[in-house]
Amino acid sequence: MVFYFYPRGYIENGKNDYMIYMGKDKYENEGLIKYGLPSDVWFHVDNMSSAHVYLRLPDGVDFRSIPESTLEDCAQLVKQNSIQGCKENDVTIVYTPWANLKKTNNMEVGQVGFYKVKEVLKTHVEKKDAVIINRLEKTKKELYPDLAAEKEAYEQNQRLASHAAANEERSALRKAKESQKKAEDLRAYKGIMKEEYMVSNEEMSAKYHTVEDFEDDFM
Repeated sequence: MVFYFYPRGYIENGKNDYMIYMGKDKYENEGLIKYGLPSDVWFHVDNMSSAHVYLRLPDGVDFRSIPESTLEDCAQLVKQNSIQGCKENDVTIVYTPWANLKKTNNMEVGQVGFYKVKEVLKTHVEKKDAVIINRLEKTKKELYPDLAAEKEAYEQNQRLASHAAANEERSALRKAKESQKKAEDLRAYKGIMKEEYMVSNEEMSAKYHTVEDFEDDFM
């Protein structure tokens, strides 16, 4: 089971929406770790046990540019879902891109490390905000997604998009070469048709008395 929440400003089926989700327990967290997407950002209470909360970003958004209201929603939610953190004030929340999560075979269930510590950011929650928590709870949905299938579909769409972009680039390059060739041919034609290389009818008549004379000279 995966819980889904929608932060402030969310519009269902919108193209630029943020979505929050988390697993029911640490065992389901394993699936979220394994089948996360590059657009996912992982949140956790620093130095405490807590739920793994994920924020799915719209395409093209950097995790350093998360809107303050959305970041606050994620931080409040992960604090609320920490047995120790929910009771304390001044809690630190760490967050990092899903791709920066490091999982090795010797780690316990739900445990993760990081590939790059410099890509782990922190935010602070002074105290619980019941208004935020209550609003998020009203948006809560419990679903049973096929995480593996969702990731495969995402990767397939990425491959198709990459293929389409490559085709478009090749087409643009081909058109550019064709335009360049036409421009070169036009310049060459204009060079041939320069006045200094052309002979007027008067000049032709003065030089050749008959067509036979011209043909003999041409031969």
